[in-house]
Amino acid sequence: MIARFKDLCMDAADAHRLGGFWAGILDGELVDTGDGDTRIDPRAAASNAESIWVNTVPEPRTGKTRVHLDLRLAEPEPAALLAAGARLVREPDAEISWWVLADPEGNQFCAFPPRVGARPGVFELVVDSADPAAQAAWWARVVGGRAETAAEGTTSLAGAAGFPWDHWVFDPVPERKRVKNRVHWDVELNGAEVTPLIAAGATLLREPTPATSWWVLADPEGNEFCAFPARPTP
Repeated sequence: MIARFKDLCMDAADAHRLGGFWAGILDGELVDTGDGDTRIDPRAAASNAESIWVNTVPEPRTGKTRVHLDLRLAEPEPAALLAAGARLVREPDAEISWWVLADPEGNQFCAFPPRVGARPGVFELVVDSADPAAQAAWWARVVGGRAETAAEGTTSLAGAAGFPWDHWVFDPVPERKRVKNRVHWDVELNGAEVTPLIAAGATLLREPTPATSWWVLADPEGNEFCAFPARPTP
């Protein structure tokens, strides 16, 4: 194991508007970080890894991001999400039992009906993949856990260090990645250097700068993620 899951990030044209939407539907506190960005801290979170950072970026959204969240609803219908500003993309039908929605900046996410014993909110992180099994196996080497492949080709990573939700799913899709993801995750390294991640197959996209303490990398299918050095032990 090289690192642990740290948190999730979203690119935004308007970090306060997008952060306000997600804070509202996740029953979270919207935190103004003072630099134009925001953070959502869900009130019922079990760990800081459930926080979502919303970062202002200059480039507009183009194409479909390959990373999205699945939410468990508190009510049988997503009326509250639509009232908060979500847009309906697809209703349940003979093929799917969930709603596909988009947030105010067009990022798609899925909303599932309530389930007995399941708390409302985020329960899955889903990553579109050309080779789900290989992707899950690679990330298992990075953050631990085990890859479990279902009959339909979807592969889940179970037991990843620091991962806060029920499922981390790598879903088969026919298309390759073409644009930068608007949603990505961060990891915290076990040490101070990124060398083990690069040796494992990550691609270095950007070194730390005077204003940033983290590396920007990409996994074997080009999904961007940030790696932070290990926090000093008290």
